[in-house]
Amino acid sequence: MATPAEIVNGYMGIVDKTYAGLTAVPAAVPGPATSVTVEQLMAIMPKLSRAQADAYLPLLNQAMADAQVNNPKRKATFLSQLAEESADLTDFEENASGRAYEGNRNLGNTQPGDGPRFKGRGPIQLTGRDNYTRAGRALGVDLVNHPELVQTDPAIGFRTAAWFWNDKHPNAAADAGDFTTVTKKVNGGTNGIEIRRAAYNRALKVLGG
Repeated sequence: MATPAEIVNGYMGIVDKTYAGLTAVPAAVPGPATSVTVEQLMAIMPKLSRAQADAYLPLLNQAMADAQVNNPKRKATFLSQLAEESADLTDFEENASGRAYEGNRNLGNTQPGDGPRFKGRGPIQLTGRDNYTRAGRALGVDLVNHPELVQTDPAIGFRTAAWFWNDKHPNAAADAGDFTTVTKKVNGGTNGIEIRRAAYNRALKVLGG
């Protein structure tokens, strides 16, 4: 049973009682290896306003800590993927309707309306019933009945980004500089890879990687 406006693992949101008790895992502690500054973030993502950067920075740094994004290559890779997926953290909902995902069983979309309902949302554009279901279970939040939270609640959105990163295991490819493999893990293809690569190069320059 979902109950609104409860705190789970330090975050306010819709609670999935089925899983909330199973997910009280202490969050990683952000440190210099897993953090960026406001100035660095704005240099990497030039569309981002100062107010947005200030608001998102703690959530972003926590996500990088949780996803073991802990060296310059990993940080540049993670940030560049988010930059392309969310237009520099300025757009947390996919522009398309999601109808193209209707009936896509690879995404777990088995029910009528699943395509639009589970369209891309959040910093990493979480997509598909399967991802929303598993992310919700991991976070202790009912994302099946409240998929909009990935878009409207930045704390939940960044937590889903960390969950997705851990689920896809791209850090080894990031360490090896295999940018195409990382992009395929995140995007399912190579959409926008030149935008991602440009953001990656900016990030490496800013972070000294």
